[in-house]
Formats: sequence, structure tokens, C-alpha cells
Amino acid sequence: MRNTALGLLLFIFIPFTSLAQQAGSNPAALKQLRFFEDSLKSLGNKVINHPEALERKNANYTFIKTLVGALQVSGSYSYGFDSVKSMSIINAPDNKFRLMTWHVMNSDGSYRFYGAIQMNSTTLKLVPLEDYSPLLKNPEDSVVDNRKWYGAQYYKIIQVSAATPYYVLVGWKGNTEKSTKKVIDVISFKNDKPVFGAPVFDGNGKTRKRVIFEYNRLASMLLRYVPSQNTIVFDHLVPPDPKMKGKFDTYGPDMSYCGYRLKEGRWVYIDNIDMRNMPDAGDDQLVDPKKQALLDKQRAAAGKN
Repeated sequence: MRNTALGLLLFIFIPFTSLAQQAGSNPAALKQLRFFEDSLKSLGNKVINHPEALERKNANYTFIKTLVGALQVSGSYSYGFDSVKSMSIINAPDNKFRLMTWHVMNSDGSYRFYGAIQMNSTTLKLVPLEDYSPLLKNPEDSVVDNRKWYGAQYYKIIQVSAATPYYVLVGWKGNTEKSTKKVIDVISFKNDKPVFGAPVFDGNGKTRKRVIFEYNRLASMLLRYVPSQNTIVFDHLVPPDPKMKGKFDTYGPDMSYCGYRLKEGRWVYIDNIDMRNMPDAGDDQLVDPKKQALLDKQRAAAGKN
């Protein structure tokens, strides 16, 4: 059942797709956008840091309404909302669209993800993303639309030139109090509508439509794109004991690295990557929000002293 905030997202986003959105900006529009940005920053901090789940959800409800208002302002597509750290915004390399994604932590330590695709057009075109993760069976083998999205908060997008062009998304998914997930997904467009997932990841005798990693919540996992090598590099995850195979909340890095290398429009699994030969790509990595919340509280306390 769709929750109240997501229902509002779907209700509000669709009617405004025909509103005029002029390119560029003007002083009045810039002032409006800065006002909205300040509001979103404050609400976003509450969404991430408030100790009560109900207050986080209420703040998210207002966050959605405020974001919709901001995106109706002329020139909003080119406005970065840089101070709104609770929301990830990444532009496609060809600048045809941008993805806005964020999350709300539930009372049990799990997460629900929210997002929208804003197209770079002369009219405001927004596509809402509905997190369908709890109901999506076999997510590594599923191709879905925006209403059955495998929710995540993305921090990297890679454009791939192939017979059917597509983009690869790298994101943080969170999961439970015991484990964290990260994901490599695919987005393409068919008849101007987004499609998530594609059979382009080959390895270990299987072709996947998206790649999902799960590991212990206290561990940290490297997952980044190295453009000079056309390779997505990641930690090899293993259980602490062979008897715990399949219990992913115990998994962690074993100090070796694997990856997917782009070859003729597909991503081929490679093992035992020598990271000494991999330059630092400088990709932004999304910080676990619980860890970030602790840092925020520590900084706030230090500021009062």
C-alpha cells in the first residue's frame, strides 16, 4: 500500500508536466530558488536526523511539496540545490535528464526511497519513482518501470553507447539494522518513459539485469567507476566463516577487488583487480546516513561549546 508521502508525490508531480519552464534564470527566479533551497535543507536535515520516525515521515511529506514548488520555478533544471545534502542530484553525462533521489529511515531501521527524474526540456517534465523494493521478487532479474523502481540513492551515472543506448546507475540502498546494500542499475528510455534494468552484466555463468551487493552494516564497501579503465570496481565480499555463506549480514571485504569492465556495450565480470593500477576516480561516495547523522550531531555539539 502506497504511503501518504509517496501518494502526494504521484498526485502532485503529474499535473504540472505541461507548465512552461523557461531556460536560464533571472534574479527573481534565483531568489525563489534560494528560498526553496533553504527550506529543503532544513527539512532534509529533519528527514535524516530526527529521532522519531513519524516526524521524519512528516518532514518528508513537506519536503516533497516544497521540492515540487521549487521545480516549477523558471530555470530550476540548471539549479543545483547544493546545500540540500539529504538529496542526491546527478545529471546524465549528455544532460538529457537528472535524477533526484533520497530516503527516509523507518522505525525498524529499514529504508524507503523516493525520487524523480527531471527531463531537460522547455516544459517541466517530471517522472516520479515509486520504491517497490519490498515486493520485487528476483530484483537482479527484473526489468521494471518507474512505479516498480528498485529504490536507491544514486551517486554516479555512466552513459553507455550501444545499439540501444543506456545509462548505468551506481547507488547506496541501505537495508536493515544489520546489513547494507549497494546497487548497480540501468536506466534507459522507451517512448520517453524510463525503464530500469537490462541484461548487460555478464559473469559467473549468469547474466544479470542489475547487480546487488549486501554486507554487514558496520563494514564499508568500495563501489566506484574508474573511467580511464571503463571499469566499475568493488570490494570482494565474503563471510567471516565458510559456514556462514549466504548470511549476507555477516559479509565484509576481504581486501581483494573485482569489477565489471565495459566491452562492446556490455559489462563483463573480472576478478582479482590490482588496485595499484587503478587511478583514483574521485567519485563521490554516499555516506551511510546514520554515520552522517552522528557526525552532524557531533559538529552541532562542538559548535555550542
